Amino acid sequence: MIKSSDEKRNGTGDGTRVNEIAIEARNTIKAFGQGGVAVRALDDVSVEIRKGEFFTVLGPSGCGKTTLLRLIAGFETPTSGQILLHGTDITHLPPNKRPVNTVFQSYALFPHLTVAENVGFALKMQGRPRAEVAQTAREMLELVRLGHLADRRITQMSGGQQQRVALARALAARPQVLLLDEPLSALDLKLRQEMQVELKRLQHETGITFVFVTHDQEEALTMSDRIGVMSAGKIQQIGSPREIYTRPVNRFVASFIGETNFLPATLGPEGAHLSGGEVIELATSGPRHGPVTLTVRPEQLRLTPPDEPGALPAIVTDWVYLGTDTHVHLQLRDGTALVARLQSNPTGETDLTRGGAMGVRFAPGAVQVVEE
Repeated sequence: MIKSSDEKRNGTGDGTRVNEIAIEARNTIKAFGQGGVAVRALDDVSVEIRKGEFFTVLGPSGCGKTTLLRLIAGFETPTSGQILLHGTDITHLPPNKRPVNTVFQSYALFPHLTVAENVGFALKMQGRPRAEVAQTAREMLELVRLGHLADRRITQMSGGQQQRVALARALAARPQVLLLDEPLSALDLKLRQEMQVELKRLQHETGITFVFVTHDQEEALTMSDRIGVMSAGKIQQIGSPREIYTRPVNRFVASFIGETNFLPATLGPEGAHLSGGEVIELATSGPRHGPVTLTVRPEQLRLTPPDEPGALPAIVTDWVYLGTDTHVHLQLRDGTALVARLQSNPTGETDLTRGGAMGVRFAPGAVQVVEE
């Protein structure tokens, strides 16, 4: 079981206790195929998702994140291991018997029905009274701020509005857990950013446990209470967005979450020795010695005059203006490439020169050793 340092405390800070576990996967393995050609989509995954939290499963395509979601939903059965809901084993319970609902990438709305009819469709199929169906549909549409469009046809709705209708329909059954399989992937950037705020608001207002699957690091950092980073069927790290970003446990997590710089070094008593002869002091030291990989985020680099004492000598190879930021590309004496992210000068002026000498310093505590 991989646990973050946050789990060593008594709670999450929002009233949720650590021992209130909504969903638990225990040593789950999911293999597709048989014998020597079998592929493990999930490789002994264990994770606890707390009641009432927004938990994001983040990773690249093919890492196993959607397979984990389908196991929780009941659309797949693990090859081995268990899925528990509030402590009850639901591993072999069919999807329609689980108090869990799913919002897919494809919203699967009915074009011939109105918005309200789409939201109340599942309740109607369950034989609920007409008045209850109508009342629930109204409540859910107000929750997603579409109450004034209840009588419109789906074909008259924008992509963002359709996404909200799909959310309202999923919430209408009042599930204990809501699963979201990359529901924002079809939206343009601005609308996707707006819906990130809306999803977090909905989760906060309903108190429902959200399990969100995405490959988009911005979505994960923006909305999540905790993130589980996956690669090759395994969970690499679980923690808060800040913990994942500032204290990645290995090279994969460091490179997948945001931009970062990697520096080959050798640990010794004085610190980390670069191949060019420079020594970098580390905030934490341990018994490990020998070759290591260091990581430091671009915003933790400061450029100085080349002759400033303690600064690493570097050469400016290029820079890229990105509006609020300017990315400065540098090369150290041993050939290691670095990128520094600097706040752009509002006047547009710069004293950078390609091929010019520059000094580089790192913010205190910013340089870390990561596992390969």
